[in-house]
Amino acid sequence: MKKVIIIPARLDSSRLPRKALLDIDGKSMIRRVYEQCLAVDVVDGVYIATDSSEIERHCREFTDSVVMTSSMHESGTDRVAEAARDIECDYVINVQGDEPFIEPSLIGSVASVLSSECQMSSAMRRIITTEELKDPNVVKVVTDAKGKALYFSRSIIPHHRDDWHSLINHHDRVPKGLLFYQHIGVYGYSKEFLLEYAQMECSYLERVERLEQLRVLEAGLSIQMVETEHESIGVDTLEDYHRAIEIAKGVDNE
Repeated sequence: MKKVIIIPARLDSSRLPRKALLDIDGKSMIRRVYEQCLAVDVVDGVYIATDSSEIERHCREFTDSVVMTSSMHESGTDRVAEAARDIECDYVINVQGDEPFIEPSLIGSVASVLSSECQMSSAMRRIITTEELKDPNVVKVVTDAKGKALYFSRSIIPHHRDDWHSLINHHDRVPKGLLFYQHIGVYGYSKEFLLEYAQMECSYLERVERLEQLRVLEAGLSIQMVETEHESIGVDTLEDYHRAIEIAKGVDNE
C-alpha cells in the first residue's frame, strides 16, 4: 500500500505574511518541513501542494514534487485533497507547512496505523503545564478507551469538576493523575476517505470551534489518535518565527 506525504503551502497568512518562504537560518520554512518529511521511512513520496507560483519556483530549486492547486481552497485539507487526486497512492499524510522541526518518527506513527480498519489518524501529546491548558490556541482532545477521538476543543476538556478552581489558579503544572491532551495537527487518511471528507459540508461544531476535524466526528466517523511525546512547534506569529530561528541555530550546529 503506497503512502505519501502532502504538505499544503500558501503565500498569504493573516498573522505572519509569506511565512512559507521565510528564511530560518539559511533555509526557507517550507524547505525545512519538506526535508523533515523526507526522513520518514514508512512513506513512498513527499509532495508540496500550493497555489502560489512564487512558492512553486522556490520549491523547484530543491524538488520536482510540487503540485499546483486552486487558489479558492478555504483549508489545507481541501488543497491536499486536490493534489492527492492525481497522485498514485492509497494513503495520504497531511503535514502542515509551518512546522519546520516536526519529528519524522511522529509522522511515521500517524502513517503506520492507517489500514482498512483505520481510515483517518492523527496525534496527541500530554499537556504538562496549566499555561498550555488555558491557551485556546492549544487544541485539546479527549478519546475513548481505544484511542479514538471523542471531541476536540479550544476549551479545557475534560472539565475537572471537583477541584477546578485550584487547577486553574494555583498550579503551574498539571497535577499527577490528571490527563489532558494537546492535539497535534498531523493527519493521515486513506485516499478514498480524504476525497470524501473534502466534499462534506462544513459542520456546526466545526464553525463554532474553528476546527475542521470536528466535521469528521459530527458526521459519525472516527479518528484514531496516536500518543506522542514530541512537541508541536508551529510558526504562526513573528514571535514564533524568532523562536524558530534560535531553535534552528541549535539544531544545525549539533
